[in-house]
Amino acid sequence: MKRAAFPAEVRDKLRWYVYRLIDPRNGETFYVGKGRNDRVFQHALNTLTATSDEDAADLKSQRIKEILSAGLEVGHVVHRHGIETEEIAFQIEAALIDAYPGLTNVLGGHGSGDYGVRHVEQIVAEYTAEPFVACEPLILISVGKSFGDESRSIYDAVRGVWRIDPEKANVRRLVLAQRRGIVIEAFRPIRPWVPATKQNFQWLTEDIPGRWGFVGEVAEMEAREKYLRHRVPDAYRKKGAANPIRFVDPTSSAGGHS
Repeated sequence: MKRAAFPAEVRDKLRWYVYRLIDPRNGETFYVGKGRNDRVFQHALNTLTATSDEDAADLKSQRIKEILSAGLEVGHVVHRHGIETEEIAFQIEAALIDAYPGLTNVLGGHGSGDYGVRHVEQIVAEYTAEPFVACEPLILISVGKSFGDESRSIYDAVRGVWRIDPEKANVRRLVLAQRRGIVIEAFRPIRPWVPATKQNFQWLTEDIPGRWGFVGEVAEMEAREKYLRHRVPDAYRKKGAANPIRFVDPTSSAGGHS
């Protein structure tokens, strides 16, 4: 039975809840989320009304469109309900996201970059690594999600495509790729940031207005030695921050967003 909302008497008892979206064609979980009221049903409704620009880079919307085009309905599973606070819901959602690799979630779970699943040796390496000291204006980009695709290199994972101010980005000549709090590579853009088009980024299926990326090369050894395998300072790792990009200046203790 197609359902787009909970009965009122059920909705009142749910409080915060964590849910999964299921592809009925193969039983796969393709999205994990948290919400209140009728949030679990809104993804399919939003996909039907979204413009092509809004969901061009949204794998979740593409998956939902495929399901609906096949004459089927998205499966909805509530994993935990009656949760008292949003913060607790965030933590449960994050653990569930870590448990289902290959999801279409654009961002990792709340706090996953700091506390998410990893090998014990990775945890030891992270907490024993020395934090880097910013020696020049730079851009720090978390590639935890994009680098999870094994077909993409660190370079492709960090260079695009992002919602970023290109004018602000162009004055910074160093880009650091960080994953789970550790810098894994440093790049020098060799030309101004370019729009997210199929011509500039071969993996895109269509142009995405409002997003940008860079063309660059691995930084010189001197710069790499200053940052590679160093820990991202706590000042640049705001807990639960959703934005994967941070502008860092030597005189700033906290950096800025895109």
